[in-house]
Amino acid sequence: MNNQLQQKSGAYLWGRRGARGVMATMLIAALMACGGSKDEAPEQPTFPPPTGSDVPASREAAARFLTQASFGPTDASVQRVTELGYSQWIDEQLAKPATSHQTTWETLDASAKAVSVDNTVGQDGVLYSFWRGAVSGEDQLRQRVAFALSQIFVISMQDANVGDNPRAVANYMDMLATKGFGKYRDLLEAVSLHPMMGRYLTSLGNRKADTKTGRVPDENYAREIMQLFSIGLLQLNADGSVKMNGTVPAETYTPADIAGLAKVFTGWSWACPVAPTSTNSTCFGNGSVTVSGTATSDPDRLFKPMINYPQYHAPEEKRFLTAVIPANTSGPASLKTALDTLASHPNVGPFLGKQLIQRLVTSNPSPAYVRDVAQVFNSTGGDMKAVVKAILTHKEARSITSTSGKVREPVMRVAAYLRAFSSTSDSGYYKIGNTDDPGTRLGQTPMRSPTVFNFYRPGYVPPGSNAAAANLEAPELQIAHETTAAGYVNFVRGVVQNGVGVNPGTPTNRADVQPNFTAELALATTPSDLVDRINSKLMYGTMPAALKTEIVTAVGKITIPASPQTSIDNAKRTRVNSAIFLTLVSPEFQVQK
Repeated sequence: MNNQLQQKSGAYLWGRRGARGVMATMLIAALMACGGSKDEAPEQPTFPPPTGSDVPASREAAARFLTQASFGPTDASVQRVTELGYSQWIDEQLAKPATSHQTTWETLDASAKAVSVDNTVGQDGVLYSFWRGAVSGEDQLRQRVAFALSQIFVISMQDANVGDNPRAVANYMDMLATKGFGKYRDLLEAVSLHPMMGRYLTSLGNRKADTKTGRVPDENYAREIMQLFSIGLLQLNADGSVKMNGTVPAETYTPADIAGLAKVFTGWSWACPVAPTSTNSTCFGNGSVTVSGTATSDPDRLFKPMINYPQYHAPEEKRFLTAVIPANTSGPASLKTALDTLASHPNVGPFLGKQLIQRLVTSNPSPAYVRDVAQVFNSTGGDMKAVVKAILTHKEARSITSTSGKVREPVMRVAAYLRAFSSTSDSGYYKIGNTDDPGTRLGQTPMRSPTVFNFYRPGYVPPGSNAAAANLEAPELQIAHETTAAGYVNFVRGVVQNGVGVNPGTPTNRADVQPNFTAELALATTPSDLVDRINSKLMYGTMPAALKTEIVTAVGKITIPASPQTSIDNAKRTRVNSAIFLTLVSPEFQVQK
Protein backbone atom coordinates (compact mmCIF):
# COMPACT_ATOMS: atom_id res chain seq x y z
CA MET A 1 0.00 0.00 0.00
CA ASN A 2 1.45 3.39 -0.94
CA ASN A 3 1.79 6.31 1.44
CA GLN A 4 -1.37 8.07 0.30
CA LEU A 5 -3.52 5.02 0.88
CA GLN A 6 -1.91 4.50 4.27
CA GLN A 7 -2.61 8.08 5.23
CA LYS A 8 -6.16 8.19 3.92
CA SER A 9 -7.80 4.77 3.71
CA GLY A 10 -5.28 3.11 5.99
CA ALA A 11 -5.59 5.74 8.68
CA TYR A 12 -9.34 5.46 8.42
CA LEU A 13 -9.24 1.69 8.90
CA TRP A 14 -6.56 1.33 11.53
CA GLY A 15 -7.17 4.60 13.32
CA ARG A 16 -10.94 4.32 13.51
CA ARG A 17 -11.04 0.78 14.78
CA GLY A 18 -7.46 -0.15 15.61
CA ALA A 19 -5.87 -3.42 14.55
CA ARG A 20 -7.47 -5.35 17.39
CA GLY A 21 -10.78 -3.60 16.78
CA VAL A 22 -10.81 -4.61 13.14
CA MET A 23 -10.28 -8.23 14.08
CA ALA A 24 -12.92 -8.18 16.78
CA THR A 25 -15.43 -6.42 14.54
CA MET A 26 -14.87 -8.90 11.73
CA LEU A 27 -15.30 -11.94 13.95
CA ILE A 28 -18.28 -10.61 15.91
CA ALA A 29 -20.08 -9.51 12.77
CA ALA A 30 -19.39 -12.83 11.12
CA LEU A 31 -20.87 -14.61 14.11
CA MET A 32 -23.88 -12.32 14.04
CA ALA A 33 -24.43 -13.06 10.39
CA CYS A 34 -24.28 -16.79 11.03
CA GLY A 35 -26.03 -16.96 14.36
CA GLY A 36 -27.82 -13.69 15.01
CA SER A 37 -27.27 -11.21 17.77
CA LYS A 38 -28.72 -11.29 21.23
CA ASP A 39 -29.35 -7.57 21.06
CA GLU A 40 -30.22 -6.62 17.51
CA ALA A 41 -30.78 -8.43 14.24
CA PRO A 42 -28.07 -7.94 11.61
CA GLU A 43 -28.98 -6.21 8.38
CA GLN A 44 -29.83 -8.90 5.86
CA PRO A 45 -29.40 -8.76 2.09
CA THR A 46 -32.67 -9.10 0.26
CA PHE A 47 -33.47 -11.11 -2.84
CA PRO A 48 -36.82 -11.89 -4.45
CA PRO A 49 -38.29 -15.02 -2.84
CA PRO A 50 -38.14 -18.26 -4.82
CA THR A 51 -41.03 -18.50 -7.28
CA GLY A 52 -40.63 -22.15 -8.19
CA SER A 53 -38.94 -21.18 -11.43
CA ASP A 54 -35.51 -22.58 -12.21
CA VAL A 55 -34.57 -19.23 -13.77
CA PRO A 56 -32.99 -16.67 -11.42
CA ALA A 57 -35.30 -13.81 -10.58
CA SER A 58 -32.48 -11.28 -10.79
CA ARG A 59 -28.80 -10.80 -11.52
CA GLU A 60 -28.20 -10.79 -7.77
CA ALA A 61 -29.92 -14.17 -7.35
CA ALA A 62 -27.78 -15.67 -10.12
CA ALA A 63 -24.62 -14.28 -8.52
CA ARG A 64 -25.61 -15.68 -5.14
CA PHE A 65 -26.07 -19.13 -6.72
CA LEU A 66 -22.57 -18.86 -8.17
CA THR A 67 -21.05 -18.15 -4.75
CA GLN A 68 -22.24 -21.67 -3.89
CA ALA A 69 -21.59 -23.45 -7.18
CA SER A 70 -18.28 -21.92 -8.27
CA PHE A 71 -15.22 -20.12 -6.95
CA GLY A 72 -17.02 -16.83 -7.46
CA PRO A 73 -19.30 -15.04 -9.92
CA THR A 74 -18.04 -13.29 -13.03
CA ASP A 75 -20.07 -11.12 -15.36
CA ALA A 76 -20.01 -13.93 -17.93
CA SER A 77 -21.03 -16.69 -15.52
CA VAL A 78 -23.86 -14.58 -14.08
CA GLN A 79 -25.14 -13.98 -17.60
CA ARG A 80 -24.93 -17.70 -18.40
CA VAL A 81 -26.90 -18.75 -15.31
CA THR A 82 -29.50 -16.09 -16.12
CA GLU A 83 -29.87 -17.48 -19.65
CA LEU A 84 -29.93 -21.18 -18.79
CA GLY A 85 -31.40 -21.39 -15.32
CA TYR A 86 -29.86 -23.28 -12.44
CA SER A 87 -30.41 -26.88 -13.55
CA GLN A 88 -29.28 -26.43 -17.14
CA TRP A 89 -26.21 -24.51 -16.00
CA ILE A 90 -25.31 -27.42 -13.73
CA ASP A 91 -25.78 -29.87 -16.61
CA GLU A 92 -23.68 -27.72 -18.92
CA GLN A 93 -20.92 -27.50 -16.33
CA LEU A 94 -20.77 -31.25 -15.82
CA ALA A 95 -20.53 -31.80 -19.57
CA LYS A 96 -17.36 -29.70 -19.75
CA PRO A 97 -13.99 -31.51 -19.84
CA ALA A 98 -12.43 -31.85 -16.41
CA THR A 99 -9.37 -29.78 -15.64
CA SER A 100 -6.34 -32.08 -15.26
CA HIS A 101 -4.18 -31.05 -12.33
CA GLN A 102 -1.79 -33.91 -13.03
CA THR A 103 -1.20 -32.71 -16.59
CA THR A 104 -0.61 -29.17 -15.37
CA TRP A 105 1.85 -30.40 -12.74
CA GLU A 106 3.74 -32.49 -15.31
CA THR A 107 3.96 -29.54 -17.70
CA LEU A 108 5.29 -27.25 -14.99
CA ASP A 109 7.77 -29.86 -13.78
CA ALA A 110 9.06 -30.43 -17.31
CA SER A 111 9.55 -26.68 -17.64
CA ALA A 112 11.52 -26.60 -14.39
CA LYS A 113 13.71 -29.49 -15.51
CA ALA A 114 14.37 -27.79 -18.84
CA VAL A 115 16.22 -25.12 -16.88
CA SER A 116 18.13 -27.68 -14.82
CA VAL A 117 17.71 -31.43 -14.57
CA ASP A 118 17.88 -31.11 -10.79
CA ASN A 119 14.84 -28.79 -10.66
CA THR A 120 11.33 -29.85 -9.73
CA VAL A 121 8.20 -27.80 -9.37
CA GLY A 122 7.32 -29.72 -6.19
CA GLN A 123 4.27 -28.81 -4.12
CA ASP A 124 4.07 -25.41 -5.76
CA GLY A 125 2.94 -27.11 -8.97
CA VAL A 126 -0.09 -28.54 -7.15
CA LEU A 127 -0.97 -25.13 -5.73
CA TYR A 128 -0.49 -23.34 -9.05
CA SER A 129 -2.78 -25.87 -10.71
CA PHE A 130 -5.42 -25.43 -8.02
CA TRP A 131 -5.47 -21.65 -8.42
CA ARG A 132 -5.41 -21.88 -12.20
CA GLY A 133 -8.52 -24.04 -12.11
CA ALA A 134 -10.20 -21.95 -9.42
CA VAL A 135 -9.67 -18.59 -11.11
CA SER A 136 -9.80 -19.39 -14.82
CA GLY A 137 -11.08 -22.97 -15.17
CA GLU A 138 -14.17 -23.55 -17.28
CA ASP A 139 -15.35 -26.51 -15.17
CA GLN A 140 -16.08 -24.34 -12.14
CA LEU A 141 -18.71 -26.55 -10.55
CA ARG A 142 -16.58 -29.69 -10.84
CA GLN A 143 -13.55 -27.98 -9.29
CA ARG A 144 -15.62 -26.31 -6.57
CA VAL A 145 -17.13 -29.64 -5.50
CA ALA A 146 -13.73 -31.35 -5.73
CA PHE A 147 -12.34 -28.74 -3.33
CA ALA A 148 -15.22 -29.49 -0.95
CA LEU A 149 -14.54 -33.23 -1.23
CA SER A 150 -10.83 -32.64 -0.54
CA GLN A 151 -11.89 -31.32 2.84
CA ILE A 152 -13.89 -34.46 3.60
CA PHE A 153 -11.66 -37.17 2.09
CA VAL A 154 -8.53 -35.45 3.38
CA ILE A 155 -4.94 -36.08 2.43
CA SER A 156 -2.42 -33.38 3.25
CA MET A 157 0.91 -32.31 1.82
CA GLN A 158 1.88 -31.23 5.33
CA ASP A 159 2.60 -34.93 5.84
CA ALA A 160 5.95 -35.67 4.18
CA ASN A 161 4.73 -39.08 3.01
CA VAL A 162 2.23 -37.19 0.86
CA GLY A 163 3.99 -33.87 0.30
CA ASP A 164 7.06 -35.53 -1.21
CA ASN A 165 4.86 -36.89 -4.02
CA PRO A 166 3.12 -33.83 -5.50
CA ARG A 167 2.42 -35.44 -8.89
CA ALA A 168 0.38 -38.08 -7.08
CA VAL A 169 -1.44 -35.40 -5.07
CA ALA A 170 -2.42 -33.72 -8.35
CA ASN A 171 -3.74 -37.09 -9.51
CA TYR A 172 -5.75 -37.42 -6.27
CA MET A 173 -7.34 -34.04 -6.98
CA ASP A 174 -8.29 -35.24 -10.46
CA MET A 175 -9.76 -38.40 -8.97
CA LEU A 176 -12.02 -36.37 -6.65
CA ALA A 177 -13.16 -34.21 -9.57
CA THR A 178 -14.18 -37.21 -11.67
CA LYS A 179 -15.25 -39.87 -9.16
CA GLY A 180 -16.94 -37.13 -7.14
CA PHE A 181 -19.68 -36.97 -9.76
CA GLY A 182 -20.21 -40.70 -10.14
CA LYS A 183 -21.48 -43.19 -7.57
CA TYR A 184 -20.43 -42.66 -3.96
CA ARG A 185 -19.49 -46.33 -3.69
CA ASP A 186 -16.98 -45.92 -6.54
CA LEU A 187 -15.61 -42.72 -5.00
CA LEU A 188 -15.09 -44.52 -1.69
CA GLU A 189 -13.17 -47.30 -3.42
CA ALA A 190 -11.01 -44.88 -5.39
CA VAL A 191 -10.16 -43.00 -2.20
CA SER A 192 -9.42 -46.22 -0.31
CA LEU A 193 -7.06 -47.60 -2.95
CA HIS A 194 -5.23 -44.39 -3.81
CA PRO A 195 -1.60 -44.73 -2.65
CA MET A 196 -1.58 -41.19 -1.25
CA MET A 197 -4.45 -42.07 1.06
CA GLY A 198 -2.61 -45.31 1.81
CA ARG A 199 0.49 -43.35 2.82
CA TYR A 200 -1.41 -40.65 4.70
CA LEU A 201 -3.52 -43.00 6.81
CA THR A 202 -0.98 -45.84 6.82
CA SER A 203 -3.04 -48.52 5.08
CA LEU A 204 -0.41 -48.98 2.35
CA GLY A 205 1.80 -51.88 3.45
CA ASN A 206 -0.57 -52.88 6.26
CA ARG A 207 0.14 -56.50 7.26
CA LYS A 208 -1.88 -59.26 8.81
CA ALA A 209 -1.44 -60.13 12.48
CA ASP A 210 1.64 -61.98 13.69
CA THR A 211 1.13 -63.86 16.94
CA LYS A 212 4.86 -64.36 17.40
CA THR A 213 5.70 -60.66 17.43
CA GLY A 214 2.37 -59.42 18.71
CA ARG A 215 1.77 -57.35 15.59
CA VAL A 216 -1.86 -56.50 14.79
CA PRO A 217 -3.28 -54.85 11.67
CA ASP A 218 -3.00 -51.07 11.54
CA GLU A 219 -6.43 -49.65 12.47
CA ASN A 220 -5.89 -46.08 11.28
CA TYR A 221 -7.72 -46.22 7.97
CA ALA A 222 -10.46 -48.53 9.25
CA ARG A 223 -11.27 -45.92 11.90
CA GLU A 224 -11.22 -42.91 9.60
CA ILE A 225 -13.15 -44.46 6.72
CA MET A 226 -16.04 -44.90 9.15
CA GLN A 227 -15.64 -41.77 11.25
CA LEU A 228 -14.89 -39.27 8.47
CA PHE A 229 -15.60 -40.73 5.05
CA SER A 230 -18.89 -42.61 5.40
CA ILE A 231 -21.01 -43.05 8.52
CA GLY A 232 -19.70 -40.82 11.30
CA LEU A 233 -19.57 -41.44 15.01
CA LEU A 234 -23.29 -41.36 15.81
CA GLN A 235 -26.33 -43.02 14.30
CA LEU A 236 -28.45 -40.54 12.36
CA ASN A 237 -32.06 -40.18 11.35
CA ALA A 238 -32.76 -39.36 7.72
CA ASP A 239 -32.78 -35.63 8.53
CA GLY A 240 -29.35 -35.74 10.15
CA SER A 241 -30.61 -35.63 13.73
CA VAL A 242 -28.94 -38.01 16.17
CA LYS A 243 -30.64 -41.23 17.22
CA MET A 244 -30.73 -41.83 20.94
CA ASN A 245 -30.02 -44.96 22.92
CA GLY A 246 -32.10 -44.09 25.95
CA THR A 247 -30.69 -40.78 27.14
CA VAL A 248 -27.36 -40.96 25.26
CA PRO A 249 -26.55 -40.72 21.56
CA ALA A 250 -26.35 -44.08 19.79
CA GLU A 251 -22.88 -44.82 18.44
CA THR A 252 -22.38 -46.19 14.95
CA TYR A 253 -19.47 -48.52 15.65
CA THR A 254 -17.35 -50.00 18.42
CA PRO A 255 -13.63 -50.78 18.85
CA ALA A 256 -14.46 -54.33 17.78
CA ASP A 257 -15.84 -53.00 14.49
CA ILE A 258 -12.62 -51.06 13.90
CA ALA A 259 -10.52 -54.15 14.60
CA GLY A 260 -12.63 -56.29 12.29
CA LEU A 261 -12.56 -53.77 9.45
CA ALA A 262 -8.81 -53.22 9.84
CA LYS A 263 -8.26 -56.81 8.71
CA VAL A 264 -9.89 -55.95 5.37
CA PHE A 265 -7.21 -53.35 4.75
CA THR A 266 -4.29 -55.75 5.13
CA GLY A 267 -2.16 -56.84 2.19
CA TRP A 268 -2.73 -53.68 0.12
CA SER A 269 0.34 -52.01 -1.35
CA TRP A 270 2.01 -50.66 -4.48
CA ALA A 271 1.11 -51.65 -8.02
CA CYS A 272 4.22 -53.44 -9.32
CA PRO A 273 5.61 -55.00 -12.54
CA VAL A 274 5.40 -58.57 -11.15
CA ALA A 275 2.51 -60.68 -9.93
CA PRO A 276 1.52 -59.94 -6.31
CA THR A 277 1.76 -63.66 -5.51
CA SER A 278 5.49 -63.70 -6.28
CA THR A 279 7.23 -64.98 -3.14
CA ASN A 280 10.49 -63.15 -3.82
CA SER A 281 8.93 -59.80 -4.66
CA THR A 282 9.89 -56.69 -2.69
CA CYS A 283 7.05 -54.81 -4.31
CA PHE A 284 4.90 -54.94 -1.19
CA GLY A 285 7.45 -53.04 0.83
CA ASN A 286 8.87 -50.46 -1.54
CA GLY A 287 7.13 -50.82 -4.90
CA SER A 288 10.11 -52.25 -6.77
CA VAL A 289 11.51 -55.65 -7.63
CA THR A 290 15.01 -56.66 -8.69
CA VAL A 291 15.14 -58.46 -12.02
CA SER A 292 18.56 -59.62 -13.32
CA GLY A 293 20.26 -57.32 -10.86
CA THR A 294 18.21 -54.25 -11.83
CA ALA A 295 15.60 -52.68 -9.57
CA THR A 296 12.35 -52.24 -11.53
CA SER A 297 9.24 -50.34 -10.51
CA ASP A 298 6.13 -48.91 -12.09
CA PRO A 299 6.75 -45.17 -12.59
CA ASP A 300 3.04 -44.50 -11.95
CA ARG A 301 2.81 -46.59 -8.77
CA LEU A 302 2.39 -43.43 -6.70
CA PHE A 303 -1.13 -42.99 -8.04
CA LYS A 304 -2.15 -46.33 -9.57
CA PRO A 305 -4.71 -48.09 -7.34
CA MET A 306 -3.09 -50.29 -4.70
CA ILE A 307 -3.23 -54.04 -5.28
CA ASN A 308 -3.63 -56.85 -2.78
CA TYR A 309 -0.79 -59.24 -1.90
CA PRO A 310 -2.43 -62.45 -0.61
CA GLN A 311 0.50 -63.47 1.57
CA TYR A 312 0.06 -60.33 3.69
CA HIS A 313 -3.74 -60.32 3.84
CA ALA A 314 -5.48 -61.47 7.05
CA PRO A 315 -7.04 -64.90 6.34
CA GLU A 316 -9.32 -65.09 9.38
CA GLU A 317 -13.03 -64.27 9.57
CA LYS A 318 -13.74 -60.54 9.62
CA ARG A 319 -16.71 -59.06 11.47
CA PHE A 320 -17.76 -55.40 11.58
CA LEU A 321 -21.08 -53.58 11.63
CA THR A 322 -23.55 -55.96 9.95
CA ALA A 323 -20.95 -57.74 7.81
CA VAL A 324 -19.42 -61.15 8.32
CA ILE A 325 -16.66 -62.06 5.85
CA PRO A 326 -15.80 -65.78 5.97
CA ALA A 327 -12.27 -66.97 6.66
CA ASN A 328 -9.95 -67.27 3.67
CA THR A 329 -11.88 -64.71 1.63
CA SER A 330 -9.51 -62.91 -0.74
CA GLY A 331 -8.43 -59.34 -0.20
CA PRO A 332 -10.39 -57.88 -3.16
CA ALA A 333 -13.54 -59.82 -2.20
CA SER A 334 -13.21 -58.69 1.42
CA LEU A 335 -12.83 -55.09 0.29
CA LYS A 336 -15.93 -55.32 -1.90
CA THR A 337 -18.02 -56.54 1.01
CA ALA A 338 -16.64 -53.86 3.31
CA LEU A 339 -17.26 -50.98 0.92
CA ASP A 340 -20.69 -52.27 -0.05
CA THR A 341 -21.57 -52.42 3.65
CA LEU A 342 -20.39 -48.89 4.34
CA ALA A 343 -21.92 -47.36 1.20
CA SER A 344 -25.34 -48.86 1.94
CA HIS A 345 -25.39 -47.74 5.59
CA PRO A 346 -28.37 -45.43 6.28
CA ASN A 347 -26.06 -42.85 7.83
CA VAL A 348 -24.20 -42.05 4.60
CA GLY A 349 -26.92 -39.94 2.95
CA PRO A 350 -27.44 -37.51 5.83
CA PHE A 351 -23.81 -37.63 6.99
CA LEU A 352 -22.22 -36.84 3.64
CA GLY A 353 -25.12 -34.71 2.43
CA LYS A 354 -24.97 -32.32 5.36
CA GLN A 355 -21.22 -31.83 5.00
CA LEU A 356 -21.54 -31.01 1.31
CA ILE A 357 -24.36 -28.57 2.09
CA GLN A 358 -22.09 -26.93 4.68
CA ARG A 359 -19.17 -26.68 2.27
CA LEU A 360 -21.27 -25.23 -0.57
CA VAL A 361 -24.32 -23.44 0.83
CA THR A 362 -24.93 -23.01 4.55
CA SER A 363 -23.42 -24.02 7.87
CA ASN A 364 -26.82 -24.72 9.39
CA PRO A 365 -29.13 -26.53 6.98
CA SER A 366 -32.56 -27.36 8.32
CA PRO A 367 -33.43 -30.99 9.04
CA ALA A 368 -35.77 -30.88 6.02
CA TYR A 369 -32.91 -29.78 3.73
CA VAL A 370 -30.68 -32.61 4.95
CA ARG A 371 -33.54 -35.12 4.67
CA ASP A 372 -34.34 -34.09 1.09
CA VAL A 373 -30.70 -34.42 0.00
CA ALA A 374 -30.37 -37.77 1.79
CA GLN A 375 -33.47 -39.04 0.00
CA VAL A 376 -31.89 -38.17 -3.35
CA PHE A 377 -28.73 -39.99 -2.30
CA ASN A 378 -30.71 -43.09 -1.32
CA SER A 379 -33.10 -43.11 -4.28
CA THR A 380 -30.29 -42.78 -6.83
CA GLY A 381 -27.98 -45.34 -5.27
CA GLY A 382 -25.54 -42.67 -4.17
CA ASP A 383 -25.36 -40.71 -7.45
CA MET A 384 -23.15 -37.77 -6.49
CA LYS A 385 -24.17 -35.72 -9.52
CA ALA A 386 -27.81 -35.92 -8.42
CA VAL A 387 -26.84 -35.09 -4.85
CA VAL A 388 -24.93 -31.95 -5.88
CA LYS A 389 -27.83 -30.79 -8.05
CA ALA A 390 -30.28 -31.42 -5.21
CA ILE A 391 -28.13 -29.35 -2.85
CA LEU A 392 -27.80 -26.37 -5.17
CA THR A 393 -31.38 -26.26 -6.45
CA HIS A 394 -33.10 -26.89 -3.12
CA LYS A 395 -35.51 -24.13 -2.12
CA GLU A 396 -33.52 -23.56 1.06
CA ALA A 397 -30.35 -22.92 -0.96
CA ARG A 398 -32.21 -20.33 -3.00
CA SER A 399 -33.66 -18.50 0.04
CA ILE A 400 -32.16 -16.23 2.69
CA THR A 401 -33.05 -16.36 6.37
CA SER A 402 -31.42 -15.07 9.55
CA THR A 403 -29.50 -18.34 9.93
CA SER A 404 -28.65 -19.15 6.31
CA GLY A 405 -25.23 -18.81 4.76
CA LYS A 406 -21.71 -19.47 5.96
CA VAL A 407 -18.43 -17.76 6.72
CA ARG A 408 -16.24 -17.71 3.62
CA GLU A 409 -13.02 -19.58 4.22
CA PRO A 410 -9.89 -17.57 3.30
CA VAL A 411 -9.17 -19.41 0.04
CA MET A 412 -12.70 -18.74 -1.19
CA ARG A 413 -12.47 -15.01 -0.37
CA VAL A 414 -9.37 -14.56 -2.50
CA ALA A 415 -10.73 -16.73 -5.32
CA ALA A 416 -13.95 -14.68 -5.45
CA TYR A 417 -11.95 -11.45 -5.62
CA LEU A 418 -9.65 -12.69 -8.40
CA ARG A 419 -12.57 -13.94 -10.48
CA ALA A 420 -14.65 -10.81 -9.94
CA PHE A 421 -11.99 -8.62 -11.52
CA SER A 422 -11.07 -10.93 -14.42
CA SER A 423 -7.59 -11.55 -13.04
CA THR A 424 -5.04 -12.96 -15.46
CA SER A 425 -1.69 -14.67 -15.02
CA ASP A 426 1.47 -13.49 -16.76
CA SER A 427 2.78 -17.06 -16.78
CA GLY A 428 -0.60 -18.60 -17.62
CA TYR A 429 -0.31 -20.81 -14.53
CA TYR A 430 -1.56 -18.59 -11.67
CA LYS A 431 1.56 -19.06 -9.60
CA ILE A 432 0.13 -18.56 -6.13
CA GLY A 433 2.11 -20.73 -3.74
CA ASN A 434 1.91 -21.69 -0.09
CA THR A 435 -0.46 -19.49 1.95
CA ASP A 436 -0.14 -21.37 5.26
CA ASP A 437 1.23 -18.53 7.37
CA PRO A 438 -1.66 -17.20 9.49
CA GLY A 439 0.11 -13.95 10.31
CA THR A 440 1.10 -12.82 6.83
CA ARG A 441 -1.04 -14.83 4.41
CA LEU A 442 -4.29 -16.83 4.64
CA GLY A 443 -3.69 -19.44 7.31
CA GLN A 444 -4.99 -21.97 4.76
CA THR A 445 -3.50 -23.66 1.70
CA PRO A 446 -5.42 -26.13 -0.52
CA MET A 447 -4.38 -29.75 0.08
CA ARG A 448 -2.39 -28.75 3.18
CA SER A 449 -4.82 -29.35 6.02
CA PRO A 450 -3.07 -29.64 9.39
CA THR A 451 -4.84 -32.96 10.16
CA VAL A 452 -7.16 -35.55 8.63
CA PHE A 453 -9.98 -33.62 10.34
CA ASN A 454 -9.60 -30.78 7.80
CA PHE A 455 -8.92 -27.13 8.59
CA TYR A 456 -12.05 -27.05 10.77
CA ARG A 457 -14.63 -29.52 12.03
CA PRO A 458 -18.08 -29.53 10.41
CA GLY A 459 -19.75 -29.28 13.81
CA TYR A 460 -17.55 -26.53 15.27
CA VAL A 461 -19.30 -23.96 17.46
CA PRO A 462 -17.28 -20.90 18.60
CA PRO A 463 -17.28 -20.97 22.42
CA GLY A 464 -19.08 -18.10 24.10
CA SER A 465 -20.43 -16.75 20.82
CA ASN A 466 -23.88 -15.70 19.74
CA ALA A 467 -23.81 -18.71 17.43
CA ALA A 468 -23.28 -20.96 20.44
CA ALA A 469 -26.13 -19.27 22.29
CA ALA A 470 -28.37 -19.87 19.29
CA ASN A 471 -27.19 -23.51 19.00
CA LEU A 472 -25.71 -22.88 15.55
CA GLU A 473 -22.55 -24.17 13.90
CA ALA A 474 -19.87 -21.99 12.26
CA PRO A 475 -17.14 -24.39 11.04
CA GLU A 476 -14.88 -21.87 9.31
CA LEU A 477 -14.55 -19.80 12.47
CA GLN A 478 -12.35 -22.53 13.94
CA ILE A 479 -9.48 -20.98 11.97
CA ALA A 480 -10.56 -17.38 12.64
CA HIS A 481 -8.66 -15.69 15.45
CA GLU A 482 -6.67 -12.54 16.03
CA THR A 483 -3.65 -13.73 14.08
CA THR A 484 -5.56 -14.94 11.02
CA ALA A 485 -7.78 -11.86 11.01
CA ALA A 486 -4.81 -9.51 10.96
CA GLY A 487 -2.92 -11.75 8.55
CA TYR A 488 -5.81 -11.71 6.10
CA VAL A 489 -6.08 -7.92 6.24
CA ASN A 490 -2.36 -7.49 5.59
CA PHE A 491 -2.28 -10.10 2.85
CA VAL A 492 -5.30 -8.71 1.00
CA ARG A 493 -3.90 -5.19 1.17
CA GLY A 494 -0.83 -6.39 -0.73
CA VAL A 495 -2.89 -8.47 -3.17
CA VAL A 496 -5.06 -5.52 -4.16
CA GLN A 497 -2.10 -3.15 -4.40
CA ASN A 498 0.43 -5.38 -6.17
CA GLY A 499 -1.30 -8.51 -7.43
CA VAL A 500 -0.47 -11.93 -6.05
CA GLY A 501 1.85 -14.80 -6.86
CA VAL A 502 5.44 -15.39 -7.83
CA ASN A 503 7.38 -12.31 -8.94
CA PRO A 504 9.63 -13.61 -11.74
CA GLY A 505 11.95 -10.61 -11.64
CA THR A 506 12.13 -10.40 -15.43
CA PRO A 507 10.73 -9.41 -17.79
CA THR A 508 7.61 -8.08 -16.01
CA ASN A 509 9.00 -7.69 -12.47
CA ARG A 510 5.54 -7.95 -10.95
CA ALA A 511 3.37 -10.52 -9.22
CA ASP A 512 2.14 -13.23 -11.57
CA VAL A 513 -1.62 -12.70 -11.09
CA GLN A 514 -3.04 -9.25 -11.84
CA PRO A 515 -6.64 -7.93 -11.75
CA ASN A 516 -8.28 -5.83 -14.43
CA PHE A 517 -9.51 -2.56 -12.89
CA THR A 518 -10.23 -0.74 -16.16
CA ALA A 519 -13.93 -0.19 -15.48
CA GLU A 520 -13.30 0.78 -11.87
CA LEU A 521 -10.62 3.33 -12.76
CA ALA A 522 -13.09 5.00 -15.12
CA LEU A 523 -15.39 5.61 -12.14
CA ALA A 524 -12.72 6.71 -9.67
CA THR A 525 -13.63 10.40 -9.85
CA THR A 526 -17.09 9.64 -8.42
CA PRO A 527 -16.73 7.62 -5.19
CA SER A 528 -20.39 6.64 -4.96
CA ASP A 529 -20.40 5.24 -8.51
CA LEU A 530 -17.14 3.42 -7.84
CA VAL A 531 -18.51 1.79 -4.69
CA ASP A 532 -21.73 0.86 -6.49
CA ARG A 533 -19.60 -0.94 -9.08
CA ILE A 534 -17.63 -2.79 -6.41
CA ASN A 535 -20.86 -3.64 -4.61
CA SER A 536 -22.06 -5.24 -7.83
CA LYS A 537 -18.81 -7.15 -8.39
CA LEU A 538 -18.05 -8.37 -4.86
CA MET A 539 -21.30 -8.21 -2.91
CA TYR A 540 -23.79 -8.67 -5.78
CA GLY A 541 -25.86 -5.63 -4.85
CA THR A 542 -26.23 -6.51 -1.16
CA MET A 543 -23.83 -4.02 0.43
CA PRO A 544 -25.55 -2.47 3.46
CA ALA A 545 -26.11 1.27 3.26
CA ALA A 546 -23.98 1.93 6.33
CA LEU A 547 -21.00 0.09 4.86
CA LYS A 548 -21.39 1.87 1.56
CA THR A 549 -21.38 5.24 3.33
CA GLU A 550 -18.21 4.32 5.23
CA ILE A 551 -16.36 3.27 2.10
CA VAL A 552 -17.55 6.23 0.02
CA THR A 553 -16.39 8.57 2.78
CA ALA A 554 -12.96 6.94 2.97
CA VAL A 555 -12.50 6.96 -0.78
CA GLY A 556 -13.56 10.58 -1.04
CA LYS A 557 -10.78 11.62 1.31
CA ILE A 558 -8.20 10.52 -1.26
CA THR A 559 -7.54 13.64 -3.30
CA ILE A 560 -7.09 13.48 -7.06
CA PRO A 561 -4.67 16.25 -8.07
CA ALA A 562 -5.11 18.44 -11.13
CA SER A 563 -1.77 17.34 -12.59
CA PRO A 564 0.53 15.77 -13.65
CA GLN A 565 -1.15 12.81 -15.34
CA THR A 566 0.99 10.29 -13.48
CA SER A 567 -0.20 11.66 -10.15
CA ILE A 568 -3.79 11.67 -11.37
CA ASP A 569 -3.54 8.03 -12.44
CA ASN A 570 -1.89 7.03 -9.16
CA ALA A 571 -4.61 8.74 -7.13
CA LYS A 572 -7.36 7.02 -9.13
CA ARG A 573 -5.72 3.65 -8.60
CA THR A 574 -5.40 4.42 -4.90
CA ARG A 575 -9.12 5.15 -4.72
CA VAL A 576 -9.92 1.87 -6.46
CA ASN A 577 -7.51 -0.05 -4.25
CA SER A 578 -8.99 1.52 -1.14
CA ALA A 579 -12.61 0.80 -2.05
CA ILE A 580 -11.90 -2.82 -2.95
CA PHE A 581 -9.68 -3.39 0.06
CA LEU A 582 -12.25 -2.03 2.52
CA THR A 583 -14.92 -4.21 0.92
CA LEU A 584 -12.79 -7.37 1.09
CA VAL A 585 -11.99 -6.92 4.79
CA SER A 586 -15.58 -6.10 5.75
CA PRO A 587 -17.50 -8.74 7.70
CA GLU A 588 -20.32 -8.41 5.17
CA PHE A 589 -18.11 -9.68 2.34
CA GLN A 590 -16.62 -12.43 4.47
CA VAL A 591 -20.03 -14.01 5.06
CA GLN A 592 -21.56 -15.84 2.10
CA LYS A 593 -25.31 -15.47 2.42
